[in-house]
Amino acid sequence: MKKLILSLLIFSSIVSCSPVTKIEKSWMEPGAKVTPGPENKVLIIAMVKDETSRRVIEDELAKRIKSSSTVSYMTLSDEMLRTANNEVLGQIITKGNFTHILMMRLADIEKETSYVPGTTSMGYYGGYYGYYGYGAHMYTSPGYYTTDKNYFIETTIYSVSPDKLLWTATTKTVNPSKIEKAVNEIADVVIAKMKEDGFIPKK
Repeated sequence: MKKLILSLLIFSSIVSCSPVTKIEKSWMEPGAKVTPGPENKVLIIAMVKDETSRRVIEDELAKRIKSSSTVSYMTLSDEMLRTANNEVLGQIITKGNFTHILMMRLADIEKETSYVPGTTSMGYYGGYYGYYGYGAHMYTSPGYYTTDKNYFIETTIYSVSPDKLLWTATTKTVNPSKIEKAVNEIADVVIAKMKEDGFIPKK
């Protein structure tokens, strides 16, 4: 019984720490949409400091966008990204004939502490001798506090001409452990929301 309770506690801890991503808020320009085709070219920019993470994020987003898309790390160096040179970005957009810009950035990180109440094993309904013996060996797990890290990621899409915000959403991911898994979850949730809003085609 003691081993069983310990196993359940460990499993509950693992589940509570697994990444969960959901849309916190979103907005779309009424009537805005991006249809797949050569006339629509999307430049994808992941605004993160780590180069490996940037490449992973941009690649995963590019896989899910039906329109012709280009990852920015092919033409926009990390130094250019850090300096946020608008002139350089404008030249890249003009040269690549891009019609839309997709940007993703880490908006915030919040810590959230919660209390998990303790549990006591129950369930014996035999005679009092048996109950006495059962109660003497009853196992109780104490309550404890857990701290979750919530990562808020902002995704925005602009049109180039005119320079206008078309769609934006903020996602919340709880306790991401691996960048690849977290990015896949965020990309899936964001693309699903775009399809739900009618911003991009469902198929």
